Amino acid sequence: MGDLSAFIIHLDRATDRAAHVARMIADLPVPGEVLPAVDARAAPAGEMARHAPGAPLDPAYPFPLSDTEVAVFLSHRRAWGEIVSRGLPAALVLEDDVALDLALFPQALALARGREYAVVRLPQKDRERGETLAEAAGARLIRPVEVALGMQAQLVGRGAAARLLAASETFDRPVDVFLQMTWVHGADVLSVWPTGVRDISASLGGSTLKKRKGLGARLSAELGRARFRRRMADLARRAGRGG
Repeated sequence: MGDLSAFIIHLDRATDRAAHVARMIADLPVPGEVLPAVDARAAPAGEMARHAPGAPLDPAYPFPLSDTEVAVFLSHRRAWGEIVSRGLPAALVLEDDVALDLALFPQALALARGREYAVVRLPQKDRERGETLAEAAGARLIRPVEVALGMQAQLVGRGAAARLLAASETFDRPVDVFLQMTWVHGADVLSVWPTGVRDISASLGGSTLKKRKGLGARLSAELGRARFRRRMADLARRAGRGG
C-alpha cells in the first residue's frame, strides 16, 4: 500500500481493548499506530471548549452533546491534524472497536485511495446509495446521496483533513453528523462497499456513548431528530448530492 499509514483512535485507560488494538495493528495491510483518544475526564478545559453549543449552522443541532461526544469529535480532529502536520497524502483512521475481514478490507482500501480532498467511508453496513465512481474486485466506490452516520473507519486525504479542521475550529454536533454536512466543510465524502469492517463494540464492553432515557425524553428526541433529518436531506439535495 506504499506510503499509506493508519491511526487507531484508542483511549489509554481502556485497557480491556489493548489486546484487540494490538491485533488490529498486526492485521492491517498498512503500517499502523495508536493515536491516543481525547479523554473527556482529563482533557484541558481549553480543548473541550471547542464545543460551542448554538453555533450558527443550518440546521441547528437539536440535542446537547455529552462530554464523551465532544471528546470523540476532538479525537478525530487530532487524527486530521496528524495527517496535515506530518504531510501525509492520506491516512486510514479507525476507531478501536472494529474488526477487519482480511479478505475484503484490502480490496476496499485499494479502491478508496488516491483522492486528496475526499473522506472515503469504509462502513460496517450497506446503507448508502449514490453515483458509482469506480468498481474493482466486487467493490464499488460511490458518492452517497445522503452520507450515513458512523465513524468506525475512513480513509482521509490531506486536503480533506485540512478542510475538516478549518471548518471545525468550534463545533456543536457529533463528528459523524458534521461529516454529513459537505456543504459546510467542503470535503468530498465518498463510500465503499463491501468493506470487511465490523463493529464489535458489544464484545469489548459496549459503546462509551450513553443513550437518552425516559419515555418523554425519547419521544421528544425522536420528534427533534425527524425534523433535523428532513432539513439535512433538503440541504444535501441543494448541495447537489440528491440528484
